[in-house]
Amino acid sequence: MYAVIKTGGKQHKVKTGDVLEVELLGTDDGNTITFTPLLVVDDDGKSHVGKDIAKATVQAKLLGEQKGDKVKVFRYRPKTGYAKRQGHRQTMTLIEIGEIGLGSARAPRKKADAAEKEPAAKQADAAE
Repeated sequence: MYAVIKTGGKQHKVKTGDVLEVELLGTDDGNTITFTPLLVVDDDGKSHVGKDIAKATVQAKLLGEQKGDKVKVFRYRPKTGYAKRQGHRQTMTLIEIGEIGLGSARAPRKKADAAEKEPAAKQADAAE
């Protein structure tokens, strides 16, 4: 089972047990966080989207914070003598994905239930 969550302006495909870096969430270590609404949930080959996953959630445990990779910034203007070097390391939050739940998703209507209701209605019409 996997899900696609949206956090920090990015989308992440996650499975139970995954550890990933996301944009800084600003909460304490050891706490749990719930991601909802989800974009897609795949349950053993059956995909759920839209209204099917309105109550679906992903539980994650916060492991801590760390700095991401360094991004080098270089600004240059020709013929003016302007050049500026700068570096940046974004603070990231480490999370471990716990449980992916569909919530109380609507059960699909069975064809047998629909077939049982139709003959009863036809019998009532025939009796009248």
